[in-house]
Order: sequence, then structure tokens, then C-alpha cells
Amino acid sequence: MHDLLLYLRQLLSFDSSHPLLFTQIHFWVFFLLVYAGFALIVARRSWRLTTRNAYLFAVSLFFYYKTSGLFVLLLLFSTLLGWLLGIGMDRPAAGARRKALMVTGVTVNLLVLGFFKYAYFFTDLFNATFGTDHHIAIQILLPVGISFFTFQNISYIVDVYRRRIAHVGNILDFGFYTSFFPQLVAGPILRADQFVPQLYKPFFLGRRQFGVALFWILNGLAKKIILSDYLAVNFVDRIFDNPSLYTPFENFAALMLYSLQVYADFSGYTDIAIGVAMLMGFYLPLNFNSPYKAQNPTDFWRRWHISLSHWLRDYLYIPLGGNRRVGFMSFFLLGAMMAIAAFRLHNTLFTLAVLAVAAAIALRWLLDKDHRHDMGTNINNLDTMLLGGLWHGASFNFITWGGLNGIGILVYKWWRRHRWETRLGVLGALAMALTVLRHTLQSPLVNMLQFIALVSLAGYCLVYLTTRRPAPGADPASPDTRRSPLSTVWNTGLTFVFISFTRLFFRSGSNLDPAEANEVAWRTASQMVAQIGSHWNLAQIPDIVGHYWAPFLLFALGMVVHWLPVRLKRRYRLAFARLPLGVMGLVVVAAVFVLYQFITADLQPFIYFQF
Repeated sequence: MHDLLLYLRQLLSFDSSHPLLFTQIHFWVFFLLVYAGFALIVARRSWRLTTRNAYLFAVSLFFYYKTSGLFVLLLLFSTLLGWLLGIGMDRPAAGARRKALMVTGVTVNLLVLGFFKYAYFFTDLFNATFGTDHHIAIQILLPVGISFFTFQNISYIVDVYRRRIAHVGNILDFGFYTSFFPQLVAGPILRADQFVPQLYKPFFLGRRQFGVALFWILNGLAKKIILSDYLAVNFVDRIFDNPSLYTPFENFAALMLYSLQVYADFSGYTDIAIGVAMLMGFYLPLNFNSPYKAQNPTDFWRRWHISLSHWLRDYLYIPLGGNRRVGFMSFFLLGAMMAIAAFRLHNTLFTLAVLAVAAAIALRWLLDKDHRHDMGTNINNLDTMLLGGLWHGASFNFITWGGLNGIGILVYKWWRRHRWETRLGVLGALAMALTVLRHTLQSPLVNMLQFIALVSLAGYCLVYLTTRRPAPGADPASPDTRRSPLSTVWNTGLTFVFISFTRLFFRSGSNLDPAEANEVAWRTASQMVAQIGSHWNLAQIPDIVGHYWAPFLLFALGMVVHWLPVRLKRRYRLAFARLPLGVMGLVVVAAVFVLYQFITADLQPFIYFQF
């Protein structure tokens, strides 16, 4: 009895070193207790839906307390603010005050987010700009999942203002919406118009839904424990911790394996959240759609972290002007980001390059009136990706990561608009220029870029030769509808490699104290580029693969499963859901046994908890 009481005390108290993670037995004990109370409530048909919502609001607050301690008060403040503003904006007498209330809600939420997440970043920027040495006197801890519930509240406030939804009148119902524990700390970001209607629907869990929910939970745990954690502990983390100690191939492989690791980690969390929510009769939005099947950067961002991509589109890209116009704010944001980069790096050559790019943009804007619309769309796109990068982390490396993805999208848009011959000529000229620079500068970065350009040129020539030419009279600039299978494979592979290289800056700044993120991230990134751009000893590769055979085998199997057709995945998901309960139970026990074999001594936290 004493041991049981001790365990319950540990379960109920806050311990910053032991948050409630989906991969810990403590969470599943918590969920079983919660589900028992939930089942009791929904079984009593005389009880109102608000009782169910109030119960889940209370347990969600407890879940967040177990994850972030007294920061639960911050969640309560954000919830109360959103609820009051929603009511205020929907009052008949609100009139002209509606916009003021909306602006107040958005501003307060952003200020709170800015204080906790970006105080170190702006202090560091101020010091770099003016040569000062100011420090923040107190240590600012980052509440888990603050970006997710802040964005969720902003979307609710804006949607009530736009009259897309009516306000939620009951504070308990609204609190449940803002704090639903399966998705609270790492998404997906719940839009009010997607989830609020579910608050008023009675509980229903059919036989098939139960099976599908159980499948999503097991699928998510397998992604997290078998793929993500194992790849991190046994390969990726070792390389990123000391890039200069490893060969060019190992550094390159670490980037590729990290792409699968971060996908398995984040989508694994989402799968578990979807399954847990479904067991309680709620449906969370799709957050991933096989992103590594994407054939270009634009398609990738339609498939990756879909809830964030849609949020940025609806509440940032479109308000900036979208593909309709460009305004002062669009230019201001781009200029501010470029200035931040120049001041932060303190590199004369980089500063001159930034000024040259800014001058080129301004000159073309003044002289080329016919393409101003396209330029405006591109600037809005780039602003959105830069701010999306800043959302992920308060350091310059995340801005760099977002900027590279934005540039990739713009390059693809240019590529799609031009003829095959133009594309081939530009790619060939780029390869030649980098070849000349390689022999002039002797830079690892240039060596790496030259190799990428030459491989891209060779691959593109092969694709060009195997793709049917446009029919007479057809648009010569859009042969994409006549792609060969080789073209699909090449585009998919090239997109995956590009996305993986941008994550050099994403991974280097992850899990770091904001006060040191910039310095450590850039040092790690520089060392990896130096290694990848140095001389490759191809004879070492078989030995390296043989030594790390398990991580490489898991990577290959993970990618194969990822590339399976969607219809096939749906079939085996439904096949599991249709199994007899006894057989399903045996499968679950076997799956848990296998998962246990892969659990590391120190469970890895979910990567997106820090955002």
C-alpha cells in the first residue's frame, strides 16, 4: 500500500524531469484513469455534454500542470482572454469596437509568446547590433507547447472577428477547446471551425473507430520508439554532437537519417494524439500526408505540418496580400529579416551581399512594372517562410532554415515557368561557375555546392532525354504532365535531399538554451558543411554502412513504408480494425513487446515539445 501511495503521489505531483510523455507508462496509467471517468460520464445520458467537456478541461489542465508546472496559469490566462474577447466581439453593441478587441487579443497573445520565446533572441540581436553586453537578469523558462496554444487562441479570436464562427458561450466548453490534452503540447493546431462543432456532438465510438484508434496509437509509438529514438541515439546524435570527428559520408548520412527521425518523431506524436482523441469520440485534423513523396518544395509544404502551413497561409500570407498584392508590411518584414541577418553575422561580405540583393529587388520593382505582381507574391511567400522559421525557434539558424525553404519554393516557381532549354542552360552555367569558384576559393561550401550542381545537371539531362516533348502547338513551358517514371523518382529524391540539407540549420539549433543557440548552431552547421565538402574516401562507405547496419536498415525500411501507396496503408489499417477483439489484443501485446525491445535507457523527448 505504501508503494502504491508513493506511486500515486509521484503521478499527481509536478516533476520537470519526468513530464507525461506518450512513450512513458505514467501517461498510459493517467489515460486509463481519465478514460474510466470519461466512460462513467458518457454512460449517463442524463448528464449534459458540458459535463463531459468540463471533465476533459480539468484533466487537460492537470496534464499541462504535469508537463509545465505553474505555467498552467499562463494557459488559463490565454483561455480566459480568448473567451472574454470572443463574447465581446459577438455582442450586438460591439460595433466599431470589434476590430479593437481583435487587435488587442492578437497583440496580447503575441506579446506573451514574444516574452517567453524571443526575449533572448532580441537581447542577443540588440547586443550584436550596438556592441553592448546586456544580459537578461532572470532565467526565462519556455512553457511547453506555448506556440501551439497561442496560435490556436489567435485563430479563434480572428475567426470570431471575421464571423466565420460564433463565440463559445460557456467558459468550460471553450477551455476544453484550448487545452484538449492529446494535442496540447505539440499540435496539431486546432482551428475553431474544425473542433468547436465537436464540442456539442454526443459521444460515439463504433467498433471500427475503436480499431482504427488503436492502430493509430500503435503506429505512432512504433514511429517514435523504433524509428525516431533509435536513429537518434544510435547514429544521428553522435554525428551532430561532434561532426568534425566523422567522415563526410557519415555527416551526409546523418542529415538524411535526421529527416526520417524528425518526421517519425512529430508524425508519431500526431498519430498517438489522433488515436487517443478518437477513443474519446473526437477527431483531430490530418497533420502529415506522406511529405517525402513530394516532388518539389511547394508540394512538400502542402504535406508537412499541415495545420501550421494552413495557419500561416490564412493568418499571415493572405493578410500580407497573398497572391493579390504586396504592401508596406511585406517589404518591412523582408527588410527587417535581412537586416537581422546582416547585423547578427557581422560579416562584411555577407552584409554587402544582403545590400546587393535588396538593391536588386528595389531596382527590378522600379523598372519592371510588368512583373510587380509576381514579385509581390514571391515576397509574401518568402516573408511567410521566414516567419515560419522564426516560429520554430528563437535563433537565427531557424530563420536561415525558413529562408532556405522559401528560396526553394521561389526557385521551383521560376523553374516551372520556363522552357526545358532555359532550365538546362541555367543549370549548366551554374555548374560551370561553381567549378571555376572551386578551383579559385578552395572552400568546402563551394565544393559541396559544385558537387550538388553537377549531380543535378547529370540527373536533369537524363530526365530530359527520357521525357516526351510537348506535342505541336502545346505549351512548351509545361511538360510536367508527360513525366516519365524516372522524372518522378528523380524529383522526389532531389526534393528529399534539399529538405534534408535545410535541416542542417534546424537540427543544429534544436534542444538548446536560447542564450547559446546561435553560436552552437552555427558552429555545428559550419563543421558539417566543412566535412561534407571535404574529400570523400568512397572505399570507407561499405565499412561505415556495415558498422551502422541497424540504423541504415531501419532508415531503408522506414522510407519504404513511407513510400507505400496511400490505398495500401488504408487497407492494412482497416484490416487491423476488423480483427476480432481477441486477435487484436494478441497483436497489441506482441506490438508492445517489440516496442519494449527498442526503448532506450533514456527516453527521448518529442522534438516539437520545444516549440
